[in-house]
Amino acid sequence: MNPIIAPSSAGDTRILREDRNTGNIAAILTRCGSGREACIKILQELQAAYGYLPVEVLEAVAQQTQISLTQIYGVATFYAQFSFTPRGRHIVRPCRGTACHVRGAKRIVSSLQNYLGVADGGTTKDLKFSFETVACVGTCFLSPVVMVDDHFYGRLSPEKARKILDACE
Repeated sequence: MNPIIAPSSAGDTRILREDRNTGNIAAILTRCGSGREACIKILQELQAAYGYLPVEVLEAVAQQTQISLTQIYGVATFYAQFSFTPRGRHIVRPCRGTACHVRGAKRIVSSLQNYLGVADGGTTKDLKFSFETVACVGTCFLSPVVMVDDHFYGRLSPEKARKILDACE
């Protein structure tokens, strides 16, 4: 099944995750600015670069900007999109909304959790996958749906969902 949305470049993310030098931070601050109004954009770019928000990186950002570490943590803990622990290269998000639930999402969620060996909110030991159920992805006409990174896969069975994960690099 083909994804509906074009993929993001996971290859770039993996390269940057291994490199925590201040050059990445400087480049992000150059693009985003260093004022408080840029905090969310900075956090989004940091998370894209590192795969999560490492404490030492947030401390460096606080030192190099007009944003206090307390303010950075306040924003990062408010929004569910940010993580303080390493996440997988691929984020698997099965929908548990009403349409998906009625069409078998519970079986898909259970099957994928068993397949990956993680609970909701977990990450595989090899850091390949993070698994998080979501309330709704807004593609009810395709139910049941699983998002993998920026791709939507619909009309799934547990078997089809596992095959999608097998196809991930």
